[in-house]
Amino acid sequence: MEHELQAELTLSGPLAAEKLGPVLESAAAEALKRTMGNRGEGRLGAWSVDGAQVTLTLESSGARPHQTLLALARRLSEELGRRERVGVRSFRARRYRVRFPIEHAPPKPVTLPLAHTLSFEGGAGTLELTDLPEEALRDNWMDRAVALVLEKARRQTYEGKEQYWDLLAQSPPRDHPFQGDPTEEMLRRDWVRSGPTKGKWFLGPTAAHLLRTMDRIAREEVLAPLGFTEVVQPHHDSFDILLKTGHMAGLPGEFYYVAEPKTRDPAAWEEFTDLVKITKKVPEAKLAALVTGPTAVSCYAQCPTIYWWLSGRTLAQESLPVRVYDRTAVSNRYESGGRHGLERVDEFHRIEPVYVGTPDQLLELREGLMGRYKHVFDNVLELEWRTAWVTPFYLQQSGGVGVEDADQRIKGTIDFEAYLPYRGTRETSEWLEFQNLSIVGEKYTEAFTIRSQKGELWSGCSGIGLERWLTAFLAQHGLEPANWPTRFREIAGELPREVRFL
Repeated sequence: MEHELQAELTLSGPLAAEKLGPVLESAAAEALKRTMGNRGEGRLGAWSVDGAQVTLTLESSGARPHQTLLALARRLSEELGRRERVGVRSFRARRYRVRFPIEHAPPKPVTLPLAHTLSFEGGAGTLELTDLPEEALRDNWMDRAVALVLEKARRQTYEGKEQYWDLLAQSPPRDHPFQGDPTEEMLRRDWVRSGPTKGKWFLGPTAAHLLRTMDRIAREEVLAPLGFTEVVQPHHDSFDILLKTGHMAGLPGEFYYVAEPKTRDPAAWEEFTDLVKITKKVPEAKLAALVTGPTAVSCYAQCPTIYWWLSGRTLAQESLPVRVYDRTAVSNRYESGGRHGLERVDEFHRIEPVYVGTPDQLLELREGLMGRYKHVFDNVLELEWRTAWVTPFYLQQSGGVGVEDADQRIKGTIDFEAYLPYRGTRETSEWLEFQNLSIVGEKYTEAFTIRSQKGELWSGCSGIGLERWLTAFLAQHGLEPANWPTRFREIAGELPREVRFL
């Protein structure tokens, strides 16, 4: 990579060129040596001074010149303070240009939320950012901007291609006399009712009992035999946590955001409550003035906050692998137009096991989880299911996960899918992804600075969506208990009396 940084430094007082020159050139040579090392070459280009304003150019190949600028500003302040009683008050980038290699130029324009120009030619891209503040240089905005350009270009290249999917195993086909949509049938029987806000459902006594039965099966037949223990976590995830996991950058349009009242003082809310009493409506403009902007999100997945719990800590060897799960935080995800029945909703209930340990421990645990899931789906729920190794194309192309050689399938995700007879034939219909199992390697242990006494530390998770389990079960077996598997009926016990409506 080739870099050119035109920077402007503001001194605490005016200085003549003849006094600045020797100090600047000496400080630049020292800063270049310290920051470049053997990672490339760099040099101080043209410079000038006008009163207290110093303009200079730094060029480099390999190492980043903004790192050189930070060292230069610090050293310049020390030397000028000692010799001339003048220091560096601040600095900024007038222009920062980087030329970088790129495998495929994007077919469509790439946008950035910063003043910039961007071009591609001959297997390389050139990005130029202008008027960057000191914060941007200290916090590596240019590096992140280049990474974002490469990410967007890669995404465009593989846009429209389906997720990589490779069948691993499949249960034998089963007979399915019931062919209906289970949500529609539950609505007809008044087991459920569409909630007062979109994407939510009210589960009556029978549906709630069946959901809790799925919860019990997951805990007793899958998690307990493998040594998992329960934790209880908050329902709100902070922005800091989601920045570390990458959810905030990757999925901001799928969160339900949480705002807080600015005050509890009744006097501040008096006009609002008066309007509610008179109009019998919520004055939304008044409400907006009385609450903060979003401060957190309602739980999307439980694993981010579990990682926060472990963050900045060193785990004792005797505690590895850590095996915990949360089942109290209700998950919320904005589905927009993708909602359907109980299987694709905005609010759902799930158990999320999280595991942290050595690579060998996690691979062994994955095999254990696979075995327990198969036991439940074969012997308790008696489902028709299949498993597949899934990898998005952009991850496949980045080399993050091996997909061609089964021996390389160490980090990545395995999906369980259930056949839903009401959607059509096995061969042509879309199956329901109702269970997954992931090992993500060091991604989160590094992001949250989770360490062990010795050796490498990996993590993974396996979200158990209870509505998905229930949908798969009822879609294949129907709603008549007489048609349910014997073992499931034993665990479920007697069903509650339903509320009758006239």
